[in-house]
Amino acid sequence: MNDPRYPIGQFTRQAVYSSAEVADFIQTLEQFPRLLRTAMVGLSQAQLETPYRQGGWTVQQLVHHVADSHMNAYVRIKLALTEDTPTIKPYEEAAWAVLPDSSLPVSVSLSLLEGLHLRWTSLLKGCSAADWQRGYLHPASGAWTIEPAMGLYAWHCQHHLEHILALKARQNW
Repeated sequence: MNDPRYPIGQFTRQAVYSSAEVADFIQTLEQFPRLLRTAMVGLSQAQLETPYRQGGWTVQQLVHHVADSHMNAYVRIKLALTEDTPTIKPYEEAAWAVLPDSSLPVSVSLSLLEGLHLRWTSLLKGCSAADWQRGYLHPASGAWTIEPAMGLYAWHCQHHLEHILALKARQNW
């Protein structure tokens, strides 16, 4: 039986990625805002307030979480590109998911993600092979270079999009 927390499986960090895989990461990041916006079309407020799985966040919280997460990731990449292996600050995702801005319409985070992903993919496309090997230190998960970090965030896009699509399919929305 599939674990509803991980509808596409858990992220597996590789030691090395091919140039084709890196290009796929960028393409996933580039397409994600449009795919997420499309998944939101026609959902009512009651549907947005539905948890994507038992014990999980609502669809609305999930969309805002993705914006929070990807803003943090974008800043981490810029830090890695401009500093020598900076130690980044983690954040409490669950606490952020219940802050007052999580009750804003999802359109706010969808618009934010469109601009953010445009900047993020433009930044990544301009990176040299050496840039992709720059990194940061996460206090909980250790050293990361940009390459596997972008693998993680490409996975994160697909992971949360699938949460929403699977809920819509289960509910016949």
